[in-house]
Parts: sequence; C-alpha cells; structure tokens
Amino acid sequence: MTSQSAIAGAAVATIDSRETPARRAWRRLRRRKGAMVGLAIVATLIAMAVLAPWIAPYDPIKQSWLLVRKAPSLAHWLGTDEVGRDILSRVIWGARASLSAGLVSVGIALGIGVPLGLVAGYLGGWVDAVLGRVVDAMLAMPFLILAIALAAFLGPSLGNAMIAIGVTATPVFIRLTRGQVMQVKVEDYVEAARAVGNPRWRIAARHILPNILPPLMVQATLAIAGAIIAEASLSFLGLGQQPPAPSWGSMLNSAQRFLGNAPWMAIWPGLAIFVAVLSFNLLGDGLRDALDPKETR
Repeated sequence: MTSQSAIAGAAVATIDSRETPARRAWRRLRRRKGAMVGLAIVATLIAMAVLAPWIAPYDPIKQSWLLVRKAPSLAHWLGTDEVGRDILSRVIWGARASLSAGLVSVGIALGIGVPLGLVAGYLGGWVDAVLGRVVDAMLAMPFLILAIALAAFLGPSLGNAMIAIGVTATPVFIRLTRGQVMQVKVEDYVEAARAVGNPRWRIAARHILPNILPPLMVQATLAIAGAIIAEASLSFLGLGQQPPAPSWGSMLNSAQRFLGNAPWMAIWPGLAIFVAVLSFNLLGDGLRDALDPKETR
C-alpha cells in the first residue's frame, strides 16, 4: 500500500509539474462555486452591455406620457418610469455606463499606480519617501468624498467621473505594487539578473513585474466592484452620467420621489447594482485563492 501511494503521489506531482500556471489557476477557480457563479454573472452583464442595442426591447430614452409609472406587465416587464420610459431597456443600457466606469477607472488606476509603485519599491530612497507621503495624504481622505470632489471640479459627465474614480483608486495600487516589489526584489532570481549586468528597467519589467501580477489582478477585480458603486453614487448626485442617458445611479435618483406609488423604479436598478458588485466580489475572492502560490489543491 505504501509503495502504491508513493507511485500515485509521484504521478500527481508529475502532472502538476507539467501544468502551466494559467491552467492551474483555472482548475483551482473551477472548484470554487461562488467564483464560478460570479464569473457567469459578470460574463452575462458584459454580454448584456455589449448587445444592448439588439436586446433592449425599447428605446431607453423614448418618453410616452400614456405610460407614466406603469407597473410591470407583459408589454413592459419591469414597468415604466416617471416619463413613460421602459425600465428594462434602461437597466440594460445602464449596464454600459456602470461596467465602463468600473473597467476604465480601474484601468486608469492600474496605468498610473503600477508604474509609480514599481519605481517607488525598486528605487527606494527619496522617490519612495515622496510618493509615500502623497499616497498617505490621499488615503487619509475617504474614497467617495475625494471622488465627489474631483468629479465636481472636473464637471458633471461620465468621462470625468471615470477619471475621478480612477485617480482616487490609484493610491491603493501604488501601495500594493510597492509592497510586492519590495518582497520580490530580494529574491535570488532578481539578484542573479542584477549580477549579470541587466539594467534596472529590464529587471523591473522582465523579472519583477510578471511575478507581482496575481495580487494586482485580484485587487483590480475587487476595485471594479467599488468603482461601480462610486459611479452609481456620482450619477445619483448628478456628477456622472447625465440625463436622459441611462445609468443605474441616476435611475435611483429619479425613483426616490416615487418610492410609495412606484417602487419598481428603484427596485430594479438597485438590484442590478447589488448583483454586479456581488459578482465581482465573488470573482475576486475566487481569484485570490486560485492565484495563491501557497494553495496546493
């Protein structure tokens, strides 16, 4: 029995050694039901946003005074709003604004935060000290308050809201990247690359950056959920997507006056925000486990 167990263990080790990191991460991710549910919902939301012109049953900005605040029916599955617009169509089109805000703002944060964190962590010294104080000052202010201030300064529009959210989320990625770089830069393979005469930029780009991507991917996934909430908040306050273009946040703003006699106006955009944020959080938690190098299963 002992020899058979040893042979089986050796066979499993051989298979694992031949498995690529991407396949290993995917195998681990598939074992987490919550993460797969989150991935399926995220894929559905992305498909819904991309295919909105073809799957939305009505024009999302077309008004009809004969259909003002109609309850859900066979003609309008989720009901209509205060000016007779179809809520289902507006929820579908609103997915474009929310997902675009999440993806673009996190892309801005990654594009600014990762290079700055890489420089601060690798070079250290006065560069690290200056960036550290700036990051500390930005993190001392609440995320949403800073985003509102920047959006108000730039002006009300979805594009400016994306920029405000992206800049506000940047310090988190700077600090995360810096911490990961400081751990990786003392590893033997980095010291070997330095010993053979590789320039600093090459060491940072070829030997350090690829090895710190997993935690950055996890943080980016979780940050998208926060960016969706931030975009909805800014649109609710009139600083994001501008009417009559649909946005889940602006739909909630319009619905607050009719909670008593037309609750469906608030239920569906609120549920859409809840489902989107929950799915990205579930996916992020699954990625954290799947990309963990200490995970053996």
